Amino acid sequence: MLPITRAVGRRLALYLNKPLQVYERHDPASLHKFMQTLEPGDILLVDGNSKISTAIKYLTQSTWSHACLCVGPVGTDPDVPTLIEADLIEGVIRVPLSKFNDFNLRICRPVGLGEAERKALIAFTEDRLGHRYDLKNVFDLMRYLIQNPAVPPRYRRKLITLGSGEPTRAICSTLIAQAFQSIAYPILPRKAKFDPGVAAADGLSAEVIADDADIVYQQRHFTHYVPRDFDLSPYFRVVKPTLEMGFDYHSIVWQSGPPT
Repeated sequence: MLPITRAVGRRLALYLNKPLQVYERHDPASLHKFMQTLEPGDILLVDGNSKISTAIKYLTQSTWSHACLCVGPVGTDPDVPTLIEADLIEGVIRVPLSKFNDFNLRICRPVGLGEAERKALIAFTEDRLGHRYDLKNVFDLMRYLIQNPAVPPRYRRKLITLGSGEPTRAICSTLIAQAFQSIAYPILPRKAKFDPGVAAADGLSAEVIADDADIVYQQRHFTHYVPRDFDLSPYFRVVKPTLEMGFDYHSIVWQSGPPT
């Protein structure tokens, strides 16, 4: 049955990957500005317009449905493949920024990475090039395109299982979350009370707790992360190319007449 399941899953993936007709890009920044702003290690969030994007945005209550990691080389040419993504059809691949020319985008930048950590982050992701997209729950996503269930927002995250856990399969947000966890960089960790006994068993001490001697942090499993979590995370800086280029609102020339 496995070959049949894979064939059906691929056909369904092709259907879910089809773009919707109605979409509007609000960000006036050019791709060249994004290309000049991006740095290796940055996460690029994408407001996609495919059918599967609609399901992900509904379940996560967010405009962001896809995530890529910038691995370089950075420059000014948006056609150079500087990003790694987990694509529904092609799997984990390198892609150029120009692939997302028509979409709303957001850059989320980790703070304080050393050169060795940045290289380890990128190497972790590059080692997974060629892995397949995890289609385990593509059938579940299909349900939400047929009928959006009346589910309270706090339960929607639990409705989508973001991967089977197989080492050669990934989706966009879980791949990136796993890469950052490999260098112990926080995304949205849970807080827990500091237990000296447990900490001693783990080789920790109160001195390693930076914010509060009574609090420690626990990593969430990487399959629990969705694209919007990088935007919500207090540990990633939102970087906007227009502002980075020295924006001055006094230079805007407004059209006369009433607002439209």
